[in-house]
Amino acid sequence: MTIKEVCEKYHLSPDTLRYYERVGVIPEVHRTAAGIRNYQEEDIGWVENAVCMRDAGVPVEMLIEYVRLFQLGDGTIEARANLLKEARERILDAKKKYDTALEKLNYKIGRYEIAQKTGKLTWE
Repeated sequence: MTIKEVCEKYHLSPDTLRYYERVGVIPEVHRTAAGIRNYQEEDIGWVENAVCMRDAGVPVEMLIEYVRLFQLGDGTIEARANLLKEARERILDAKKKYDTALEKLNYKIGRYEIAQKTGKLTWE
């Protein structure tokens, strides 16, 4: 796949995709003999991982470390697992905050819906 096709598929800008490769969020992408990026299945897997993790709020630095450890081989399995567990904890913490905010919003919306019917807003 070309960089344009990958960007369209994953809703990324070419600059973001190049940045991910430059800093190590994704490993170096396969290239044609002319030096043009030619995303193979393995490259796409790394892009999907990066998009998923970034959408979940995982910091770029954590992704860079994960890729670095992956490239060092199976001796880093424990370290990679620990990194993923840390990412999961961050996501769970963020989810908890969103759930609390959602509960508050739902309560307020419910009060306003009652007020629309009764003509009186109360916060009981």
